[in-house]
Amino acid sequence: MAAERVAQVELEVQYALEDAALPTEQDFRVWTLAALKTCSEPVELVIRVVDEAESRDLNRRYRGKDKATNVLSFPFEAPPGIESRHLGDVVICAPVVKREALEQGKRASDHWAHMVVHGVLHLCGYDHHSEQDAEEMEALEKRILQHMGIADPYGMAM
Repeated sequence: MAAERVAQVELEVQYALEDAALPTEQDFRVWTLAALKTCSEPVELVIRVVDEAESRDLNRRYRGKDKATNVLSFPFEAPPGIESRHLGDVVICAPVVKREALEQGKRASDHWAHMVVHGVLHLCGYDHHSEQDAEEMEALEKRILQHMGIADPYGMAM
């Protein structure tokens, strides 16, 4: 059996709103490390927790969608000749995640974990632009979440 690789992560968590029910920095670290199990190189990334106004603004500016969304990922690409371990930034909208968890009958912490895993996988180059890419990414998300004892986020009632 192959030894499991564990990434070294320099994680910065930014809270752009106050809410006692938000996950802790340690929660974000656990979820991030789970998503990076296949990454053996040290990496840096930022997770920013925002309100609906900031999420909507970013989604409008960078994706052309005029609404708040649960998670946005901004992969970082260093300029030629510059070395960087920074993978990028993940922006998570707390009110949207809270609302979705309630609507979908999920534990809030499980939905937060899913959003972190989903966002970090985007930073690692996964996407869901095609059906095949979506299936591959969703399968990986399910495996990662299952290892943390979290049920299939796509198999739950919507």
